[in-house]
Amino acid sequence: MLACVGLTVAFFALCLWRLWLPSAPFFDEIHYLPAARNLLAGGDYINAEHPPLGKQILALGMSMLGDNPWGWRLLPALAGALALFAGMRALWLVSHRRDAALAYGVLLATGFLLFVHAQIAMLDVFMVAFFLAALWLFAGACRAASTGRARIDLALAGVALGCAIGSKWNAAPLAPFLGLAFLAVRWKAVGPARLLKKSDAAPVRGVSLVEAALWLGLLPLAVYAATFWPAFPEGGPFAGKGLIGAHAYMLELQQSVKEHHPYQSTWLQWVLNTRAIWYLYEVADGAQRGVLLIGNPLTMWLGLVGVAWCGWAAMARRRGDAAAVFVLYALSIGFWIVAAKPIQFYYHYFLPSCFLLAGLALAIEWLKARGHAWAYWLVLAGSAGVFAFFYPILSAAELWGEQAFNQWMWLDGWR
Repeated sequence: MLACVGLTVAFFALCLWRLWLPSAPFFDEIHYLPAARNLLAGGDYINAEHPPLGKQILALGMSMLGDNPWGWRLLPALAGALALFAGMRALWLVSHRRDAALAYGVLLATGFLLFVHAQIAMLDVFMVAFFLAALWLFAGACRAASTGRARIDLALAGVALGCAIGSKWNAAPLAPFLGLAFLAVRWKAVGPARLLKKSDAAPVRGVSLVEAALWLGLLPLAVYAATFWPAFPEGGPFAGKGLIGAHAYMLELQQSVKEHHPYQSTWLQWVLNTRAIWYLYEVADGAQRGVLLIGNPLTMWLGLVGVAWCGWAAMARRRGDAAAVFVLYALSIGFWIVAAKPIQFYYHYFLPSCFLLAGLALAIEWLKARGHAWAYWLVLAGSAGVFAFFYPILSAAELWGEQAFNQWMWLDGWR
């Protein structure tokens, strides 16, 4: 626990450094910050293609710290720290492998995507933080010694799940995972005949299947619906539509963007890490600065091996932790393979990449436990080293000139 806290505090401190740069909104901040301002002012609900919670959180930050870079970005930085801590604790609770949990913390902190999104006022980091918190709380419920504590954790997991979807729809395809995981483990423990009758069984003793459906099914939906209450002002885009009509309108907006974008990409390019997005590359605050969104090239590629290992370990070794990681990665990337959204971007890989790195953490811990500690430490040191090398163009640091970006452009698709 202390090591997880220490790593989280160090990551949060690094996120705070240069959080004020650039001092003007950049990339998708130009969409989300006006939406947050309108919420604060009680004006029209704008940016209606996304759920409201992430913009409400940005508005909260601005109400506390002002309409300035700290007000825009401090709560995203806190969400990034929460995502890191929750991810480590979730992997620990599901695996009880300390080296895997700590490795995951290092890999996630140096994997680029979490760090970049913890320094920009976008919605993705809130979605990821809430979903990883839901996994942490669900895993905690499964490990709880008392039924009372388990019920609290399950209820909080449901709230976090609803908040994840309310921040951005990317979490929606994974929303049924916790409930289905509960059902699968209970089915295996008691069989179909006693599924609805017996509650004193895994994964959470004392909690019936019906009660679990309440916490992990109905409660998330209720929380998600509740986040929409400020989005129905008279004359706004949802006025007179009701909740169902509002969602039909949001879906229409999501699918209406079909014009080619220079940074659009496909799921295969995300998996292979071959297409980047420049969130910023211009003279800002007196210097040439850049913010590149790409995955850590070492761990994004090695992570594919880690996920494949999880698939093998789930089948050959009957490892539940590996199975959970493999399924979460497959579901989260599989959705984008079949999604009807015509224009997609690399930031949609943020959540799948979290599970990819969890798979790599489990794989290198397995190697370490079998006497190959050099591989474990080499991967972690390599990930930190690559992160340090790319740090100037992840953090809006001052660069030496307009062509400085070339030293990091290992692939043409990153330009």
